[in-house]
Parts: sequence; C-alpha cells; structure tokens
Amino acid sequence: MLEILHRIVQEVNAASDLGEALGVIVRRVKQAIQTDVCSVYLTDFERREHVLLATEGLRPDAVGKVSLPMHRGLVGLVCERAEPINLDDATQHPRYLFIHATGETPYRGFLGVPIIQNRRVLGVLVVRQIESRKFDDDEVTFLFTLAAQLAGAITHARASGELNQIQDSRPPLNRYLSGQPSAPGVATGQVVVAYRLADLDAVPDRVTDDCEAEIATFKEAVQLTQKDLRGLKERLAAELPAEDQALFDALLLMLGSDTLVNQTVERIRQGQWAQGALRQTIEEHARVFDNMDDVYLRERASDIRDLGRRILMHLQMDGPRETVYPERTILVGEDVSAVQLAEVPTERLAGIVSATGSSSSHVAILARAMDVPAVMGVSDLLVGRLEGLDLIIDGYRGRVYVSPDSSVSDEYARLADEDNEIARQLEVMRGHKAETTDGVVMPLYLNTGLISDVMSVGLDESEGVGLHRTELLYMVRDRFPGEDVQVESYRQLLAEFAPRQVTLRTLDIGGDKPLPYFPFVESNPFLGWRGVRISLDHPEIFLTQIRAMMRANIGYNNLQIMLPMVSMVSELEELQSLIRRAQEELVEEGYGVIMPPVGVMIEVPSAVYQIDELARRVDFLSVGTNDLTQYLLAVDRNNPRVAEIYDDMHPVVLRALTQIVEGAALYRRPVSICGELGGNPLAAVLLLGIGVDSLSMSAGSLLKIRWVIRSFSRSRARGLLQRALRMTDARQVREMMESALDEMGLGGLIRPGK
Repeated sequence: MLEILHRIVQEVNAASDLGEALGVIVRRVKQAIQTDVCSVYLTDFERREHVLLATEGLRPDAVGKVSLPMHRGLVGLVCERAEPINLDDATQHPRYLFIHATGETPYRGFLGVPIIQNRRVLGVLVVRQIESRKFDDDEVTFLFTLAAQLAGAITHARASGELNQIQDSRPPLNRYLSGQPSAPGVATGQVVVAYRLADLDAVPDRVTDDCEAEIATFKEAVQLTQKDLRGLKERLAAELPAEDQALFDALLLMLGSDTLVNQTVERIRQGQWAQGALRQTIEEHARVFDNMDDVYLRERASDIRDLGRRILMHLQMDGPRETVYPERTILVGEDVSAVQLAEVPTERLAGIVSATGSSSSHVAILARAMDVPAVMGVSDLLVGRLEGLDLIIDGYRGRVYVSPDSSVSDEYARLADEDNEIARQLEVMRGHKAETTDGVVMPLYLNTGLISDVMSVGLDESEGVGLHRTELLYMVRDRFPGEDVQVESYRQLLAEFAPRQVTLRTLDIGGDKPLPYFPFVESNPFLGWRGVRISLDHPEIFLTQIRAMMRANIGYNNLQIMLPMVSMVSELEELQSLIRRAQEELVEEGYGVIMPPVGVMIEVPSAVYQIDELARRVDFLSVGTNDLTQYLLAVDRNNPRVAEIYDDMHPVVLRALTQIVEGAALYRRPVSICGELGGNPLAAVLLLGIGVDSLSMSAGSLLKIRWVIRSFSRSRARGLLQRALRMTDARQVREMMESALDEMGLGGLIRPGK
C-alpha cells in the first residue's frame, strides 16, 4: 500500500492542473482499495453546499452539476465533524441521502475523509461499496494522506480560477488568497512576475585551468553589479530619503568588502571556477541569516541571494531582461527582493505580492515607506501562472484576488475612492498634537534603523526618535565598526532631529541574530546569548558604542541610551557601571560629554515582575511589545504553524503593560511603547487608558495614531481598558476596539473604505 501511495502522490504532484489531479486520485484510489466508487466533493461555504468535482464509478455528467446541501447527508456529516466516517452499511444511518442524479444504487459500504487546509474543510474524499464493507485502518490512513495532497491542489485552484473552469456550468465565485497584511491600502492592476535573473542553485562545481582569468571575470562581474545597484539607487533618490536607501548602501558595501570578494577569489585560487565559487560564498553568507529568528535580519538572506544572482547574471554574459511595466503594475514573485522592487518605475508601481516574506521584510518596509499596498507570505500563490492577469490586493486584511469579476472590482474601486478620501483627511492631522478630547497630550515618536521608516512625514511630525536600532551599522560591514565611524553615524541622526529627543538602543544581537563575522550557534536562541548578555560578556564592544554615542551627543544633548533584553537588576547595575566608566574616560581625554538619560527595554516577563526595582534605577522605560508578547504567550511569532496564536492585544499583554505603568509610576518614570503595538490604531486607545506616556512607531502610522488619539477622551479610554482587562481572548478585545473606532468614524484606518 505504501508503494502505491508514493506512486499516486508523484502522479498528483506532476498533474498540470486540478482536474488532472482529481482524475488521478479517484481512478487510482478505486483501483488500489478495490472499491466500486471514488468521488471528491468540494465544500462551497458561500453557496452552502457540497459539489461533486470528480468521480470514478458514478455518472461522469454529474460532475460539476450535482451538489448536496450543507449539513445534509453523510458527506455533510464528514464536513461538520472534520473527521472520517466509516460505515459498513450507510443506508441504515439517519443522515444517509440517496441522490438519483449521480446514477448511484444503494451503496452500503461508506468511507468519507475530510480534505483539510488551515483548519478549514475544503471538501470530502469518499469511497463507496455496493456490499456491506467496513474499510480497515490502513485504507483510512491511505485516504487521509491523499486528502492532504488534495488540500493544496484545491487551494491553488481557487486562486487561479481553475475551479470556475471545472465548474463551467456554474457562475464564477470570487475567492481570495490570504497572506500577511504588510503595507496598508487597496491596489488594482496587472501582474508582472519578478522572476530570478539567474539560478545560483543550478550552478555545478567545476575545476578551472586558468584561475587568473576566472578571477578577472569575477571582478568584472562585481563591478558591473555595483554599477547596476548605483543606478537603481539613483532612480529611488527622488522617492525615498537617504536613510531609506540603506539597503543599496549595504549591498554596495558587501560588494566592496574584503569578505565576499576575497572569499570567492580564494575559492577560485583553490581550483573552483568563478560561478561555483560565487555560489558557495553567497550560500555561506546567506545561511548565517537563514538561521536567525529575528525577522528583520533573516529577511536579509533573500537580499544576499539576490545579489549573488545579479553577479551570476553578468558572469553568464546574460544582460538584464527588458520588462514592460503596465501603467498599474502589481509586482508578484516567489521571493520579491528590494532590488527587484526598485527596477519598477515608481509611477507605475501599484502593489506588491510575495509568496514568502513577512510584514518585517525589507520589501514590506520599503512598500510602507513608498505608500504602496503589499501582501507578503501568500503561501498558495501560483506565481508562474499569474503573468498579465488582473489582480486586486487588500493590504489591510492580507487578501489577494486573482482575475476578480466585475462585482468585486466595482466594490474595491469604491473602497479605493474611500481610502483616498481618508488619506486626504489624514493630511488635516499634520501640524496638530496628538491630544485627547479632554486635553491629554500623547507624544508620538519614530522607530528608525535598518531600512528606516523615516519619511518626510516622520521628520516633520514626530516628537523625535523613540527607538533607533543600531544594528545596521554593524550588519553592513565585515568587522565591528570603529568608534569614529559610529560617532559620525549617530551624530547625523542626532543633528537631523535636534533639539528633539533621539533614543539609541545599544547593539541588540546574539542568539537568534549573530553578525556574519561574529557567528555562533545555539539550540534555543530566543533564550540564549543575546542583547545585553553579549554586552556584559564583551564590554569592549559595549564601551566602544557608548563612547561613540556620548561623543556624538556633544553640542546637541538630545541623546537617550536604551538597554535591550535586560532580565535582572544585576545586569542593569553592571551596565550602568560601564556607562559611567565610559563617561569618565571621555572626560579624562578632554571631551565635554554629559551623562545622557539611560533607560531599559521591558521585553521579558522577569523584567515585568521587577519593574519597581528597575524603574528606581533608570531614567525611563520602553516596552518592546513584540518580544514581550512572544514570551508571555510562549509563541514564536515567526513560526507559521503557531503565528495565529501570537496577538499583542491579548488581555494578558494588556495586564502586563498595566503592571509596568503602575510600577514605573512609583518613581515617576515615563513609559513608552516602541513595539508594533504602538503604531496599531486599535491599540492606541487602550494604551492611552493604561497611562503610557508616549508611543513610538513607523512614520506611516503617525497621522493615523494622531487621529485616533484626538478622537477619544482618556476617561473613555480607561473605560474601554477596564472592559478589555475582563476579557479572556484577544479576538474579543479586537472586536470591541473595532466597534469603538467605527463609532468614531475611524473604521477606514483598520480596513479598506470608511
């Protein structure tokens, strides 16, 4: 049976479309378990019926025409229970339903197995026998395995419109694919597939007889790639501020670094040809990032591989392919890179869809900065068959509609008009304070760093920087940056926002996100060597950074230093001792430095339970809700199997935030929120009710959060908070806050349309 199963699975995977896959299964299953009938029914939740999609043993002309009402018959019972039903005499079951149109006789033996994808029953795989027959356990598991194969095929077919073709006698239904909402907005347009320029994985190992010629060819390819990247960066110069173009600087630095080039050259000198040496070097660099759990850094593996493909393209003497971009282009790809995004003329780019990636990927961050709707992580995307098709993407809810009919298109056109109206209303928020209706002011700050979210709106409308991630300065080099290099970088940021406050977070690496030149492997990185734990074990790294921050602050005095991943008081005290040491050294050297305010990030449960002791020792507190939620709920937010459980609006998270604010109040220490929760319109009112002192977010959220704060009073916010704290589920909290925003006419901030 196992060998038969393997052969059927291979045939299903090789099928060109769903119809062929269904035909393989019903035909081969009927033969394999020697039964009279094998059929597949699709569950149509919109029409509330089960539709016969394929059969071997019933009348062929019934396919696509015969349907069973939902909750009727044994097929309906399998769908309801989402588990197999195995009956030796189905005709005696109270739910047995005789369907004359299929040409069936009173079949007695019945086995129905649900076809399940993401907790949803997509259909039912059924085998029937005229005589009484109880199917054995091996036959049940055999059908289970095949049902799992069918689940993916059915999902793909819904996206591509194949189901409409199979059911051509029925009016088309509008389906959508689901992904991660990564940049808000609605976009309609025509698909251009972003395909890989060259296939690094296909490059074989090959011995070279002329190492010097291979090296010269490789270096020429590197130079041509550098020229390409500079051209793309210049094209984006008018659309994005310099800091948002940091990715291109990072890639150019990699091409100019000794590490990537020299490692490849060394492999060539050892006898490998240029293409094979490049493949090995790129994969070595990318693998470091693949193993990281931090989404910001893991996404960089995609950029490195894209860089390698571009070099390979020049090595293979294959010039850039000419692509025609429609007036409203929706860029779709298996793994869309930021460089591929930059190749699309900005005036023609309407939206972005990627089969992989997340809301934290470089492309998603750039999309938000460019105000282009994006949906990432659409796992059921049939990229290769979408070129030229019409697409609608809903960046609010993470939906992708393929070849939608006129009713859906008309509805989203209306929603897009309402979105434009909301965007015009948001512009009215410029220049105003985020002040509640009863006079409470909530300062709004920016999160910056990596590929920063700083846009003109962020520079003009924020109170400063609430969190600057200093990792990029370390990531783009092949060694630790020196003190003078860091001084120059930090000073530019402090000067740009002066006299407004800028909070620099000390280097937050380790465990799940090592630097390429500082690698190490751990079995449980989230609980491992990271954040200030590395700073304490390597004080030379920490002291260099603190000295650079203090020197950069001379003349501006708008610096705050924030310490990440503090889990106990003793860590904080050791770090403060090092900070005082750095200041004393600089004063002795003649620098006119002052001690800036020092605070900690509250990211782990132990810090929540020590909040009063931590607050007593620092100048401010900032809550990293992303990690705090992850630790409180014991959920890896990057694991798609459990990602649905991760929700930073869970009542448990709200209770922890309440405890943090109450503990900080004992010593009158301000509390800021710098995680994703700070830029969430649904959460802003609850955070106001909790009593946090400020919020820090990406630039794209500033005006939205300002509008929300200006629409509520603190007294009403406290009332909503008390209701939320009595709830037991994040879904209840979200529904309550959606209703609250709808009442104030703010529903358009969280969904398409008003």
